[in-house]
Amino acid sequence: MTRRVGEGVTVRRLSHEADFGTDLASDVLRGLTKTRKELSSKYFYDARGSVLFEEITELPEYYLTRAETEILTEYADDMLAAVEPVELVEIGSGYSVKTRLLINAMERVGSGTRYVPFDISESALLDAADSLQQEFAWLDVESLVGDLHTDLPMIPRCGRRLVTFLGSTIGNFLAPGRVRFYRSVAAMLEPGDGLLVGLDLIKDVSTLVAAYDDSAGVTAEFNKNILHVLNRELGANFDVPAFDFIARWDEECECVSMSLRATRIMDVRIEALGITVHLDKDEEIHDEVSCKFTFAKLTTEAHQAGLHVANWWTDSEDRFAVALLRLPNHE
Repeated sequence: MTRRVGEGVTVRRLSHEADFGTDLASDVLRGLTKTRKELSSKYFYDARGSVLFEEITELPEYYLTRAETEILTEYADDMLAAVEPVELVEIGSGYSVKTRLLINAMERVGSGTRYVPFDISESALLDAADSLQQEFAWLDVESLVGDLHTDLPMIPRCGRRLVTFLGSTIGNFLAPGRVRFYRSVAAMLEPGDGLLVGLDLIKDVSTLVAAYDDSAGVTAEFNKNILHVLNRELGANFDVPAFDFIARWDEECECVSMSLRATRIMDVRIEALGITVHLDKDEEIHDEVSCKFTFAKLTTEAHQAGLHVANWWTDSEDRFAVALLRLPNHE
């Protein structure tokens, strides 16, 4: 279904809304019946979760957004000039805050007027569309509601494109998942197109962990929000305050690993699934990873997906990078 929300702005759902409920139920059933219980971080992002994430980006410990914004402010014109896209496609767009730097650069480069934000949260897309309509009267916006794991092939093409995946979201995938994602985006590209990806770089462990285990506890609330989602959508009875948020560095996968730890023995009923999940005291439900990168790691994984690193930009303190990936025959 397509909704016109203003002149030059539409919002369209790529999958039937019921599909998301079905996916949630099957993912939760599979994840909570494993020996090592887990939940997918993609279900953090209901309306409340999206707002909490925006709050995270403003925390003093969370340097990632400031570092990436510095890069985009300094190099957005170079990024757009390298591709000269007719359309800018943003995967996981949220409220499209940093993307405004790229949209302004697209106007300066003069290559195109089409912006395609793609996100699982319809509410975030609607809010962003209203704001973009007021700020960029020249911009044609087609907002798409969908799941990046299944719906990327359904994004319509209107010419040379620059696809963006910013905010270090790629770090939420372990290595096999990252390569699969790069391959799925590579299938969306033609010679001349590009993919911009944001990457948090490996640095001292204390800085990395503090970015997630923030003193205000916002990241903890963001992670716990998934339990609120399950209570609301699946009729679960998680006692959310009875879970502690845990963030730790995992040397093997070079990531910050996050989980929710039960502070007592509990049996959680999930009515929609017809199951009761038993948790021992101190048992953890793993719900997110944030992997960190080097240039060499990115180069290897891009190559496995049939892409190569065409450009690499970092902030002034070398904390974060934005890379441009392209097909080998882009020339």
